[in-house]
Amino acid sequence: MALKSDCLVRMKRRRYKIEGQTAYYHLMSRTVNGEALFGAREKEVLRKMIWQVSGFSGVRVLTYAVMKNHFHLLVEVPGDREVSDRELVRRYRLLYPEPTPWQPMRVEVLRRHLKENSWEGRELRRELLARMHDISWLMKTLKQRFSLWMNRSNDRFGTLWAERFKSVLVEGDQWALRTVAAYIDLNAVRAGLVDDPKDYRFCGYAEAVSGGRLAKAGISVFENDLAAYRQSLYGIGSGPANGGKVQMSREDAVRVLEKEKGKLPLSVVLRCRVRYFSDGKVMGSESFVEQHGYPPDRVRPPKPHTMRGADWKGLAVSRGISKNLFG
Repeated sequence: MALKSDCLVRMKRRRYKIEGQTAYYHLMSRTVNGEALFGAREKEVLRKMIWQVSGFSGVRVLTYAVMKNHFHLLVEVPGDREVSDRELVRRYRLLYPEPTPWQPMRVEVLRRHLKENSWEGRELRRELLARMHDISWLMKTLKQRFSLWMNRSNDRFGTLWAERFKSVLVEGDQWALRTVAAYIDLNAVRAGLVDDPKDYRFCGYAEAVSGGRLAKAGISVFENDLAAYRQSLYGIGSGPANGGKVQMSREDAVRVLEKEKGKLPLSVVLRCRVRYFSDGKVMGSESFVEQHGYPPDRVRPPKPHTMRGADWKGLAVSRGISKNLFG
């Protein structure tokens, strides 16, 4: 069924997508039973697949984190989705590099069909374009490809992923994007693996620091350069004092946030698991959530839920979370 432009599309399980304009999403998927299946080798393969599949799809990765049992992506889906035949061939080569058993058609054959604009060429163009600029196709393909590699390489079989991926529609505001990016890049700090996110190879910030062209380009969407992003990352996240370490323990922070319903600095809160980022459905200013956070046919949309626990500078979500918000 065709989708109308400039409208909000509500997917099953209340997944929201914006069509007809540039949109941003926080995407996350976890292994079955939360099993710690990913070592350094698995993380590296998944990292490379993220760039490969996103490069074909035209969905831009702004930052990411690959952990032992889950991964996060912050992505940009462009509003302008025109793709030339030359660009189509370039993206096809990214998804199906030669030689590979994945490749259904040689690049030269695809190029010829497109140039001749034959019936087969038009069908190929239509089919390839239908797979682009869509977070559902991106995540489905990424997870399927990695599952096949994982099972084949580790002599295992069966389901790898726990469920459908989670998605949160994020306002394209610099503050909202930087906050979500900081939460993602601080995953390894939050897990106690490193004190500084630049020391964790499998996140967008560390890859950008090491010179990764695509990772640097992703961060540039919401920050001018890496030095500025590091300042904003530390201002939002781990805090510049004491070598970036926060003096309050995670257990004490959760006690204050959950049991005492208190408020803490973002430098402390973002060292906890915050379910707003995975289950909030839509995140941004109250006006953004009011516009995009509810079915368009709802007569009286409920008010946005202001994020609690810290000074989020006006951020709200469309879904209130009453239990186990922090962890």
